[in-house]
Amino acid sequence: MAKHSSVAMALFRKRWLIVVALLVMVSVTTAIAFIVRASLESSCDCRLYMKNQKQYNSAPESVKQIGVPVTQSPLSFMKSKLVLLVSHELSLSGGPLLLMELAFLLRGVGAEVCWITNQRPSETNNVVYSLEHKMLHRGVQVVSAKGQEAIDTALKADLVVLNTAVAGKWLDAVLKEHVPHVLPKVLWWIHEMRGHYFSLDYVKHLPYVAGAMIDSHVTAEYWKNRTQERLRIKMPKTHVVHLGNSNELMEIAEDSAAKRILREHVRESLGVRNEDILFALINSVTRGKGQDLFLRSFYESLQIIQERKLQLPSIHAVVVGSDMSSHSKFEMELRNFVTSKKIQNYVHFVNKTLTVAPYLAAVDILVQNSQARGECFGRITIEAMAFQLPVLGTAAGGTQEIVTNGTTGLLHPVGKEGIMPLAKNIVKLATQVERRLTMGKKGHEKVKETFLERHMEKRIADVLEDVLQHAKRHQMT
Repeated sequence: MAKHSSVAMALFRKRWLIVVALLVMVSVTTAIAFIVRASLESSCDCRLYMKNQKQYNSAPESVKQIGVPVTQSPLSFMKSKLVLLVSHELSLSGGPLLLMELAFLLRGVGAEVCWITNQRPSETNNVVYSLEHKMLHRGVQVVSAKGQEAIDTALKADLVVLNTAVAGKWLDAVLKEHVPHVLPKVLWWIHEMRGHYFSLDYVKHLPYVAGAMIDSHVTAEYWKNRTQERLRIKMPKTHVVHLGNSNELMEIAEDSAAKRILREHVRESLGVRNEDILFALINSVTRGKGQDLFLRSFYESLQIIQERKLQLPSIHAVVVGSDMSSHSKFEMELRNFVTSKKIQNYVHFVNKTLTVAPYLAAVDILVQNSQARGECFGRITIEAMAFQLPVLGTAAGGTQEIVTNGTTGLLHPVGKEGIMPLAKNIVKLATQVERRLTMGKKGHEKVKETFLERHMEKRIADVLEDVLQHAKRHQMT
């Protein structure tokens, strides 16, 4: 009995430590120097949430619990391999954070990992300082982008990962005559969806690398067509790897007590009652993410509810991802719209944050309103589904590969044509409670089937194994 009580107490303490930590992060979000003035424009998936990856087989035998099976990572074959990761920048945007996650996964299985930031600022800012020290603490070696050490590391490495199309400029600038020796062991991880990245200055070596890894099928097809039509070059062997949710996020998403406390705290801070219906758009505040069109749709939904005289709890919108210190033209445009329509009591702006879990616990529906070609993948979508939230998303980009229209959410067109369809979908989910809950449950089931950390790790492992085989064959010939 005492043994069971101690275990229960340990679990209780762990749960409350998580909740308290998250509440502290929410409370001080706007004061954290680590994220203020950081670049939030991601080329693909503008994620502001930095995960703490668990390491596989990292505990010494003496402290492993007896009788608890040790899960072997699908990346275990990377043990003792030397891996060089090259990022175009070190910031809080999606690309660098994803590469850091890969670095920690590889360190967790005993790989030797070196990191190069090609466009490192001359003066170290808070973001670069904090992220570099996080990597050093996890055993990742930080190497200067230029100089003999970078060349030697690239030549000795078993695998080189270039992260984003822009990182391609590092090859000629640093490796020079050594480029042909390194290309056969290069995996190019591409996240971009915008046309200006299709430049030979960035990707002229792309056809000669061991492989490309892209976050969605639609993005992979876009790159295949654009490189052939615009640049007259062919893509290398291309692997599509959907991302997954961290174990830490899933732990919170499935802890009903933690979610309830987070929900109460966030709603209280926003001035939103528990029974009110809260829609959230969680992304950096930029025109490409569609906050302006979302707010227009939200306003139209309020008009529909008033015209139809629908009896509903109050509906609210929260935009998470603002930079209240920048006073950007677009941000001011959003706030002026809210003021002009007199909906200040129903629209809430929250500063950018590394921690999205409290807001996912607090809201009822996620809106993914990225415009043009949409998101390359859109990790916030699968994170919301982990919290059993239905998703109202644009029918573009990777969102279409995540959201099953009518089952886990509802899709609408991009652009101004999507304003009224999204407004009507907002009303649908506000009025149809059972449908909303069912969609959330279906989304959670899909996450458990496809979008967990172990799923992503297995997909990445298959790619890395293929690249290593390619490098080995080339070395033999």
